[in-house]
Amino acid sequence: MPLFQNAEFFISAHQLRDLPPATGIEIAFAGRSNAGKSSAINTLANHNRLAYVSKQPGRTQLINFFSLGQDRYLVDLPGYGYAKVPEAMRKHWQLVLAAYLSQRFSLHGLVLVMDSRHPLTPLDRQMLDWFGPTGKPIHVLLTKSDKLSRSEAMKTLNAVRKELQEAWGNCTVQLFSSLKKQGVEEAEKIIGAWLNPPVEEAPEE
Repeated sequence: MPLFQNAEFFISAHQLRDLPPATGIEIAFAGRSNAGKSSAINTLANHNRLAYVSKQPGRTQLINFFSLGQDRYLVDLPGYGYAKVPEAMRKHWQLVLAAYLSQRFSLHGLVLVMDSRHPLTPLDRQMLDWFGPTGKPIHVLLTKSDKLSRSEAMKTLNAVRKELQEAWGNCTVQLFSSLKKQGVEEAEKIIGAWLNPPVEEAPEE
């Protein structure tokens, strides 16, 4: 069954005060505008319109929560790096995203979506710098990998993996293609483990 098969829209937040209570488990998806974040979410959900896909970058301007049931949530963060976003809005989202990523107690992991042809942009690194110190896991989806030859894709994968491990530590990375449905099982396995952590048994008396 696709990972987010039963996902349903829950709430949108513009300010931190609009966020729902920090209970349960949240998995956030972040990425540069037009990196393929919405397409990746829709592919993992096997749903064409769960997350809004736009030909126009910068359309996602809210933190969108999707309920997966059992107090678990997929959180779609605003795309970043689109040049035509007004400066005031850019600063607002910089503050909101930094606070959400670094302070949100119920956030259990970050899926960072990067275009495999242009990975680890300065803004991608900024997201990693905000979230990395929490010690929570990060999984990078190198999207649109079908646009690269196999040798180019593997070279990119190895280079990104090396930098992630050296600079931020608790990261995994994979190639992903929404168009070809490639990398879905690998992503489901990693993200699914975050959503279903092992239950810690109470010590015996």
